[in-house]
Amino acid sequence: MFARLFCVSLALTLVSLARGAAADETAIPSIGPTGEIVKLHTGFGFTEGPAADAEGNVYFSDVPNSRVSKVDANGKLSVFRDPSNHTNGIMVNAAGELVCCEMDGRVSIVARDGKTVRPLAETYEGKRFNAPNDLVVDRSGGVYFTDPQFRAPPSLPQGVTAVYYVTADGKVSRLIDDLKAPNGVILSPDEKTLYVVPSMQEEMMAYPVEAPGKLGKGRVFCRTKQAEGKQGTGGDGLTIDEKGNLYIATALGLQVFSAKGKALGIIEFPEPPANATFGGKDRKTLYVTARTSLYTAPMEVAGHVFPGGKK
Repeated sequence: MFARLFCVSLALTLVSLARGAAADETAIPSIGPTGEIVKLHTGFGFTEGPAADAEGNVYFSDVPNSRVSKVDANGKLSVFRDPSNHTNGIMVNAAGELVCCEMDGRVSIVARDGKTVRPLAETYEGKRFNAPNDLVVDRSGGVYFTDPQFRAPPSLPQGVTAVYYVTADGKVSRLIDDLKAPNGVILSPDEKTLYVVPSMQEEMMAYPVEAPGKLGKGRVFCRTKQAEGKQGTGGDGLTIDEKGNLYIATALGLQVFSAKGKALGIIEFPEPPANATFGGKDRKTLYVTARTSLYTAPMEVAGHVFPGGKK
């Protein structure tokens, strides 16, 4: 009897070790995840645009339901803004306000009460934007944002898909107009490079920032791994850690690249991710919006905190 129990115990131990090894194999060295990926909340239409504030709150959008939700530091879910004009990408500025890409055609700033809203950019050359998608706020308070065709009127108001920059006082300039579907966008920690993630090509782009709102010639930063049987697919949203590693949302998961463009690995989720951000007390929790759900993953590395403009 003892021998049988011992064999059963040994078998269970070996299974446990095998599972642990498999989990370790999925983690990227010095990055993570360091533990279980958790489905924090679910039941949404299509989640996007996660953004964390200094108090530990995380905001994210449910695009088809035109709603922005808030998860506090204890994981409690509440509605922050409804309706949201189909908000997609979000970033918290230095004042704790939400800067939002409204796919109904503008970039707006939402006060901390979730009710007071003021437009930052509504038109370029007298025409509304297509459908602002993702954004990043620089140190001067200016905003880089993408304006692809997704959810735009069939006539495509701007005539092209592009990347824009709007100053803190609302002056808009078009920076890039030669990408078919510019989607995710973010700055390097030193804000000397702007990364743009197109969704309809495997080449991810990087542009030198010569001054706020002024870019040099773009280059291919990296190429995303393609799903089996697919080609010419890129990414959606992305985030960046304190080391400058990029986490690009793709159909395969979060594809992680070093600051030099080296592929480091893929963090997989039960649903294909659309965007991600770092949050939590030490900024070592990865919050990932993936289709109908919001997931969290504990990480070894901390996320980069953007100053987001002057208070």
